Amino acid sequence: MLKKKLEKYQLILASGSPRRQQFFKDLDLDFKIRLKEIEEIYPTELQREEITNYLAELKAQAFEGELYDNEILITSDTIVWHNKTALGKPKNKQDAFDILKSLSNNTHEVITSVCFKSKNYKTVIHDITKVSFKALSDLEINYYINNYKPYDKAGAYGIQEWIGFVAVTKIEGSYANVMGLPTDKVYDFLSKLD
Repeated sequence: MLKKKLEKYQLILASGSPRRQQFFKDLDLDFKIRLKEIEEIYPTELQREEITNYLAELKAQAFEGELYDNEILITSDTIVWHNKTALGKPKNKQDAFDILKSLSNNTHEVITSVCFKSKNYKTVIHDITKVSFKALSDLEINYYINNYKPYDKAGAYGIQEWIGFVAVTKIEGSYANVMGLPTDKVYDFLSKLD
């Protein structure tokens, strides 16, 4: 449906995330993947969506001066926000364990920002989903880390994996956002393009 409307545009997804790429396929959109390495460092005073907005824009900034008239670049960033701290991807097994232990028997927020950039404009949107975990035993946490190796995921977990089935007791907001892309908001933005 949206594919026809966007025929005059070339969507460029600047994400190596297999989950985000799959979302674009599942939304039935034609897109190309273009990747650039950037250091994901943000000013320490930023909070919550200020962090993801900043990083999504930073990723888009790397393509400045490289876009053609019909191209729309899409970048995004996701964090888990818990106890006034941004939890990114775990550095190692102990870090993953500590992160999941802190999420156990608690509610956290998953925040994703998406930046849409063309030659003439830049727009950033964000979404926040609250996720509640049951109390997890050390055995359960270690089982998940050993079997699913969640080192490429903010907050050290993927909701679509085993831990999502056994640990998540409540979600307020978009499930897709927890997986890394608020697909409903992306669809809405793209459907409003002229």
